[in-house]
Amino acid sequence: MNKVKIHFLGASGTVTGSKFYLETPEQNILVDCGMFQGVKELRELNWEPLPIDASKINCVLLTHGHLDHTGYLPRLVKEGFKGDIIGTPPTLAIAGIILRDSAKIHEEEAERANKEEYSKHNPALPYYNHKDAEKTIGMFSYSEKDEWIPLSENIRFRFRYNGHIIGATFIEVDLYGKMFVFSGDVGRSEDLLLFPPERPEWADYLFLESTYGNKLHPEEDVENILAELITRTIREGGNLIIPSFAVERLQSLMYLLWKLYQENKIPNIPIFIDSPMGNNVLSVFETYPQWHKLSIKEYKAMCNHFNIITSYGDTWKTIDDPRPKVVIAGSGMVTGGRVLTYLKQMVDRTSTTVLLVGYQAEGTRGRQLYDGAHEIKIFGKYIPVKATVKHLESLSAHADQNELLHWIQKIKNIPERTFLIHGEPASLDAFRVKIKTSNGWQVHVPHLHEVVELSL
Repeated sequence: MNKVKIHFLGASGTVTGSKFYLETPEQNILVDCGMFQGVKELRELNWEPLPIDASKINCVLLTHGHLDHTGYLPRLVKEGFKGDIIGTPPTLAIAGIILRDSAKIHEEEAERANKEEYSKHNPALPYYNHKDAEKTIGMFSYSEKDEWIPLSENIRFRFRYNGHIIGATFIEVDLYGKMFVFSGDVGRSEDLLLFPPERPEWADYLFLESTYGNKLHPEEDVENILAELITRTIREGGNLIIPSFAVERLQSLMYLLWKLYQENKIPNIPIFIDSPMGNNVLSVFETYPQWHKLSIKEYKAMCNHFNIITSYGDTWKTIDDPRPKVVIAGSGMVTGGRVLTYLKQMVDRTSTTVLLVGYQAEGTRGRQLYDGAHEIKIFGKYIPVKATVKHLESLSAHADQNELLHWIQKIKNIPERTFLIHGEPASLDAFRVKIKTSNGWQVHVPHLHEVVELSL
């Protein structure tokens, strides 16, 4: 019998910080290595060393490039990890962009906190810096999807297409003849830019995300809603600010707005894309056309339609531009990035509309706006919220409950254990009951730092 220990080091009882450690007699594998985001209690977990020896991890397998799945990597390297960080080529391209951007934000936040003295730490230090990010990126090693890669005599893995964002996969790990399936983040069956997710056929042990385990995405006429908001913005001489995730959501919004203009459903209003990271992600779409639906011709025509901002000086020129306009800027949950500069200047105006276009985790400014906060804190100062706040849930890159149930429907066997991860407590519990009722499977919701031992 081979003893395998599973350590739930993140995204357990919460949505963020995905980290799952497989301790085996032959190899020690970490699946994803994300940062915690959201409420302070979660963010503080990022500063605590992992309850495992990082130097004993042989490799990290990445489901996709998002920060809550990759953002802890430079800290892992600082803790002594020396192995390979393995993902699909577009996942590693996205992860590199995100880690460099994250390091820059950490450095800027520390610098601003020290200058304005609003941190209790003296001096405030960046979580990691550019040098840390570059060292980590140097450890990247890519594997193509659908190829079985041996890690040792009795362990192999493969990546399989999963929608969600470009490069994203679910991971099948064959351990001593047992199939461990890590869902990563499951994409939508009808995505604007990406193909439908593939689905696993066999899972002895299933690790299933539950972000929308208790919800169905609403049927929204997204094109009509965007057209109406733009008409209102022009009529009131205001600004439509869309905080956007740089990966996938930004490109989907660009595609929607470009399509609306092509079909004469909106006038030629100035649209500014202010997301350095998002601009870099666009190049990944150009490099890996086989991973998405857009032709190169469509991609180039779409990009040419927008005012793409490259410097912080141009951010201020855009703010000072008196014309009605649309600004799409990072970050999607309003936790950092260029969108903070726009909101600091414009969220106190009644002519401003803020459109939230995805999941807003607890403790983020995006969630505060979604919940109707009368003020938000930006750069240490409270700004009154007089803007109209709208939310488009159907643009989410995450599968809803029905789509998740469809995703597991192809599994031929009954998994020995199904672990529900990457969800908030209400979502996890509702989805646990749903799977148990509809499938009759044994479902477990692990807590943070729980260790499950299996005999294979």
